[in-house]
Amino acid sequence: MRQYLLIFAQEHIGFRLPELRCLLSLLKIKAEYDERSYDGESPFLPIKLTSEKDAKLLMSRSMLAKSLIELWGHGSSRDEAGKLIESQWQEEWQQYCQDDVSICFRVNPFGKQINIKDKIDIMEEIAKYLPLEGPVKLTNPDQLFHIYEYYGLNPNEAPPMPFKVFVGRWIADGQRHLVHRYSIKKRHFIGNTSMDATLALIMANMANVTPNMVIFDPFVGTGSLLVGAAHFGAFTLGSDINANVIHGKGKTSRNNTPNKFRGDDENIRTNMRMYGLESRYIDVLITDFSKNVWREQPMFDAIITDPPYGLRESTKKVGTEKSYKIREEQVEAHIPATLGYGLGDILTDLLEFAVHFLRLHGRLVYWMPTARSDYTDDMIPHHPCLKLVANSEQILTSMVSRRLITMEKCKNLKDLDGYPVKAAIRDNKYQQPNALRDKVYNTGQSQDSDTELQESTNSQKDENVKNEFEQAPTSR
Repeated sequence: MRQYLLIFAQEHIGFRLPELRCLLSLLKIKAEYDERSYDGESPFLPIKLTSEKDAKLLMSRSMLAKSLIELWGHGSSRDEAGKLIESQWQEEWQQYCQDDVSICFRVNPFGKQINIKDKIDIMEEIAKYLPLEGPVKLTNPDQLFHIYEYYGLNPNEAPPMPFKVFVGRWIADGQRHLVHRYSIKKRHFIGNTSMDATLALIMANMANVTPNMVIFDPFVGTGSLLVGAAHFGAFTLGSDINANVIHGKGKTSRNNTPNKFRGDDENIRTNMRMYGLESRYIDVLITDFSKNVWREQPMFDAIITDPPYGLRESTKKVGTEKSYKIREEQVEAHIPATLGYGLGDILTDLLEFAVHFLRLHGRLVYWMPTARSDYTDDMIPHHPCLKLVANSEQILTSMVSRRLITMEKCKNLKDLDGYPVKAAIRDNKYQQPNALRDKVYNTGQSQDSDTELQESTNSQKDENVKNEFEQAPTSR
């Protein structure tokens, strides 16, 4: 196997290895890397792959890896890295050093600013260990060599010399450009809870989305998760209880616009058409998730969703504790009564839905919000037909985080002993409606917490919405 180096983007750190594991499984790539010795904060991960073809295939899907190089040398100093190149020189590398092969070097310091003069000195110091004979070409060279230097995570305390030096030949970049292509800043139809492009595409990777799959989002909102799945070739559909969001009605979520209300063309289909993905969009429907409207059969290849959290507003479902009759002439104008819909019930209903409507080995990927002081692994819903694949935390504030939970359907319900079995939560702290909201806002710090939630979500890259929480009762 060949030695490579993955260079990660410095965001969503806790999602790096889960995404990598999912992509290796999805693309059937054999790889070797040491998870136990990996420093989760470092952007560098040495990895062994069988071929350059597999390396490029991996980078064709990765959202969190910036680049991948074939690792020629590394060490705690430039001299050590250079001597390793000399001692482990491989004959196949000679083809990249011929006099008719143009070359270019790039120095990439992490954790420290380095001026041009020092970068040139670094290049010359490394180049003396390489038998390069080709001309230097700054644009579109035949071979591009990278020198990565790691100075630690705090630029204000960077040492004079790097802790680690990596030298290698560039193989491929990841899919970071998609963050800009699908930026919600440029999207026609958005809401206060539209998921940013990076996370939407990561969720599609975690769900093992491939072309021609059928993907469903039961809390579709403005359809950001459908965009991510459609980019990878899936057919997408969704549902939501909020008719105003589905039809693009009501006040706009954009700031600094003369129009207070949404335009007639603000809807999910317009977004899909904007990105050339309309052929991958089936439709959306207005329905209460707690009331099943589907014929029971495995019909979805993956379910990707962001359920309502109940932080800013109460979560609701259609229902009433009273008994009354609706006269025939009242039916058309009748607005159904609602009941509180606890987060625990939403999540167990979601697992039940997945068990009944996911195909075997299909994946369920969803967000689960928690008060950080409350969290235990027993709060994750479970069902014997679903196995936990990944659990990654995104910290939003000092009090609140949310976890991206990935599950895979490993059994059909009919194959279980003791059928039927229901989804359950061992430690259901959020069973009652508004339980999470009460925990966050009724601790004597409600004003500070609200400000912190606002600031944390405003700082998210590639977002122009004010927060990550729902504005409508059960709309994401």
